[in-house]
Amino acid sequence: MSSDSAIFICNICGSPCTRPPEGMVRDLRSCEACGSSVRLRALIALLSKEVFGVPLTLPEFPVLKSVRGIGMSDSPDLAARLSEKFDYTNTFYHQAPFFDVTQPDPRDEGRYDFILTSEVMEHVPPPVERSFAALYRMLKPHALLLMTTPYTLGGKTVEHFPELHEYALASPGGHIVLVNRRRDGSLETFDNLVFHGGPGSTLEMRVFSETSLRCLLEQAGFSGVHIATENSTEFGVEHAETWSLPIAARKGRFEAPSLELAIAYRNARHLVGNLERQLAALQGEYERFVSFHNQSHQDEKQALTERTEWALNLEREKSEHQASAASLHLQLEEARSAMAALEQRFWVRLGRRLGALD
Repeated sequence: MSSDSAIFICNICGSPCTRPPEGMVRDLRSCEACGSSVRLRALIALLSKEVFGVPLTLPEFPVLKSVRGIGMSDSPDLAARLSEKFDYTNTFYHQAPFFDVTQPDPRDEGRYDFILTSEVMEHVPPPVERSFAALYRMLKPHALLLMTTPYTLGGKTVEHFPELHEYALASPGGHIVLVNRRRDGSLETFDNLVFHGGPGSTLEMRVFSETSLRCLLEQAGFSGVHIATENSTEFGVEHAETWSLPIAARKGRFEAPSLELAIAYRNARHLVGNLERQLAALQGEYERFVSFHNQSHQDEKQALTERTEWALNLEREKSEHQASAASLHLQLEEARSAMAALEQRFWVRLGRRLGALD
């Protein structure tokens, strides 16, 4: 599909979508069906590439319930679709199922094949190194961290509150500020806060840089960091910027389970076979319907032709009878006239013989 095509396929819900005339914007809804954005579609495209090696839509993913994943504040629609394909759990910081990446449950260590985190790590309290290390520990020896987070191309990560310790948001006079008690006991106040999506837990704690983000992931233990710069126009993944792109951080070498893939392939082939048989049966039914319809049409056409000929014959016979009747009527009138003339001559002759007439 060319980049200037008006239609793309959403790789989250599989629906055809009309490309916005103003172009693709990273975080704006551009799928009319599920509301996905370029950012989410790019993340799922990266998941498909890392797990299966080929670009698939999420509805096309095989069911691999032995693959365990965890998400952090996914949309309900995305979480439900991932749960259909994997042993997948979506979590939240503020509601059940609860998950705090700064203090994960020790029982979660080494438990997951992949972790999805989209627009979360910029909100995690410092030191952010602690959270990246926790994510690394939660993954199995061969696993994946797939993430998006805003970052710049140059410089280093900028921490807005580097000495954050005991803090709270306050709104004196209706203006929201952050009040922090540092570890040495001193107080500091910050205004001009940046929130993503609203006040509260969406407070921006930092702005990463690409170089610092790579270093943080490598320091946490990840052996390979891949930034997905590729566009996928068929899925509406078109990056207008060269920053804040999806990232795959690899722990070991993840490979999808071959047995489950083989079973999924077998089931897919069975499904294709069943669909082909159903299609053949439908085509047979359709052909029989068309044949019957054509024969019925021919029969009706023949019957109509015969009825038309019969009606024309009746009309012709009627005309002939009318003509015959008119001819007979004319002959009758002529016979009557002749009879009247004969009668008149007879009586005239008879009168003359009798001397009644001169």
